Amino acid sequence: MTVQTLRRSALKIDTADIGIGASAETVRSGYQELTAMLDRLHRRYLDVVRVELESMGINNVNPSQALMLVGIGEEEIPVRDLIHRKGYQASTVSYNVKKLTEYGYLEQERAAHDRRSVRLRLSPKGRDIVARLRELEARHTEFTSGRGELVRGMEDATATLRQLDQIWAEYITFG
Repeated sequence: MTVQTLRRSALKIDTADIGIGASAETVRSGYQELTAMLDRLHRRYLDVVRVELESMGINNVNPSQALMLVGIGEEEIPVRDLIHRKGYQASTVSYNVKKLTEYGYLEQERAAHDRRSVRLRLSPKGRDIVARLRELEARHTEFTSGRGELVRGMEDATATLRQLDQIWAEYITFG
C-alpha cells in the first residue's frame, strides 16, 4: 500500500456514517463546523479554568499551565512524556515547566544516571490546584449526570472525536 493510498484512506469519509446520500458540501460544512466548535470549546474550557483559578486567588498560573498540572497528576514523569504522551509542544513545555517550578507548583529532579533527563512531580501547591480542578470536574459531572440525553450525546460525541483523532493521526503519520 502506497503512502498516497494510505493518505486517501485516512481522509475518506464514509457517507453511510453521516447519512445516506450526504453531499460533499454537507460533509464539508459539517467538518468545518466541527473543527470550529472544537476550537471554541477548548477556548471556553480554558475560560472555565481561568474563572476557577481566579476564585482561588491564583493569578500566576494560566489555564494551560493549570491543565498541564492536571496532566501530570500524581505521577512523577519525565519532561519528554509531557511532549510525547500528553501532546504538548517542546517549547511550550520548557517555558511552562520553568514558570511552574519558579512559582512553586512543580518540583524537578534530574535523573542520577542521565543528568539531561528531568522528572517532574507536583509540589503541595500544585496538588492543591489539581484537587480544586478535580472538584470543578466533579461539580460539572454532577450537573450533567441527571440529563440522560446529554450523557448519551457526550458518549456519541466522544466516539466521533476518537474517530476524528484516528483520522488525523493517520494523516500525520502517512502524509
